[in-house]
Amino acid sequence: MNKSLSQSEQKQRVAEYAIDRLIEKGLLFSGMKLGLGTGSTVMPAITYLAKKISSGILSDIKVVPTSFQTQIACENLGFSVFSLNAKQIDASLDLAIDGADEIDIENKLVKGGGAALFLEKLIAYASKHFVIIADETKTVESLARAFPLPVEILPESRLIVERGLKALGAKVAIREGLRKAGPVVTDNGNFILDALWDKESLFSASDYETKINEITGVVDNGFFTKKKALVFIAKADGSVETR
Repeated sequence: MNKSLSQSEQKQRVAEYAIDRLIEKGLLFSGMKLGLGTGSTVMPAITYLAKKISSGILSDIKVVPTSFQTQIACENLGFSVFSLNAKQIDASLDLAIDGADEIDIENKLVKGGGAALFLEKLIAYASKHFVIIADETKTVESLARAFPLPVEILPESRLIVERGLKALGAKVAIREGLRKAGPVVTDNGNFILDALWDKESLFSASDYETKINEITGVVDNGFFTKKKALVFIAKADGSVETR
């Protein structure tokens, strides 16, 4: 009997598989401008990409990170790191690679479990191509019923946004820090509200992405529906599904 891959092994498998396929498809190439996401699935991809550069398969990759975590990892691996505003990037990327917390059958996403959703969305939506890598536990029928939707907010707007999200049918909680007293503070100095809907709730994630952002005080939310993603999903049997 073949060994069943653990979740960690699935993340490594999908990271390497996606990088190899993207190189084959010509979506990963020397001299490109690349956005790199945040989280435990993207980290193996960053390490594997560094190996491709050190081996000479790729060169001169200009990286725009979505978080301090990613920035530090990229700097430690020798990548050239830039901001979206840098002249070399000019607010436009060839490709963005990221993970997801939930993926539905239409490849719509919930992202932001690592509290980096604003830069993740900014970079994804500024890219010509958007790629998601994930393990099979991230696939769902409906978004934001099991994993809460992260909403980044200005701290002073907490009660206003809470009321707005509750009016849309959500249960809302401010995200508390681990090994830190008080709320999580994002890389942008903001708070995160986590919004969760009952399984019986009926709504369009695309509509709610827009409606939530219309609430005064919201910086952005973790519904990713406006940019079609190419998705790679690793399975426990070692296969990788491409959507």
